[in-house]
Amino acid sequence: MRKNPGLFFGLFIFGLLIAGIITAYFWTPYDPEAFVASALEPPTLRHIFGTDDFGRDIFSRVMKGAGTTLAVGAFTIVIGALVGLFIGAVTGYFGGAFDEIIMRINDAITAFPSILLALVIISLLGPEKTSNLVIALGIAFIPSYARVSRTAVLREKNQNYVTAARLMGAANFRIMSVHILPNTVSVLLPALTIGFNNAVLAEASMSYLGIGVSPVDPSLGFMLKASQSFLFSAPWYAITTGLTMVLMVLSVGLIGDGLKKIGR
Repeated sequence: MRKNPGLFFGLFIFGLLIAGIITAYFWTPYDPEAFVASALEPPTLRHIFGTDDFGRDIFSRVMKGAGTTLAVGAFTIVIGALVGLFIGAVTGYFGGAFDEIIMRINDAITAFPSILLALVIISLLGPEKTSNLVIALGIAFIPSYARVSRTAVLREKNQNYVTAARLMGAANFRIMSVHILPNTVSVLLPALTIGFNNAVLAEASMSYLGIGVSPVDPSLGFMLKASQSFLFSAPWYAITTGLTMVLMVLSVGLIGDGLKKIGR
């Protein structure tokens, strides 16, 4: 804890958020969709985060919405990282003309801002489903992970332990999966945490534009969009929702920074 306090506090905050998200699947103080009080009531002991413009309990909706936001970020990283890491590992290991062609395509895709690329993909898939948002963001994140993975593999593939594995007759797939990739974890793990934070912020941006998570599924990004009309009349709506998102992004950022220090 003394040597790496950021990692400890990041895990502590993230653990509290995860505990609240898991609890929300079984219990919330009120039904997140129920009209339980007057609209825009300030925080009280009965409603510790106050109520929104429909009289729904904000704390209950934050518990549920944090789970949606976390799921969007996590599944986005699963799609982007799995595909991107595979492409980067293959191109970095084999090199040659194949590497040049794939990386030029990768660079062309990277030239488009990820949000703009996600907007194009969602326009093709349709904005009605949260799964389409996850797929769009996942595809938009593939190029960045491909680049990170390729760089890490290029650095490792000519090391002595890789040469020894080749001389012993190890297959290329085994060399990549068993020997090279485990030695790139110190680089890839921080990239995953940064990507998660970018996915959370991207979800908030898409929801602000009205094409993010389906309104049926409460999310922090969608709630922030709804709260913008009440910044002065009911500031607690935006503050509590925004603070939850900040804590989520901050905790994951601290975890990524702590993992990077361990890797060094």
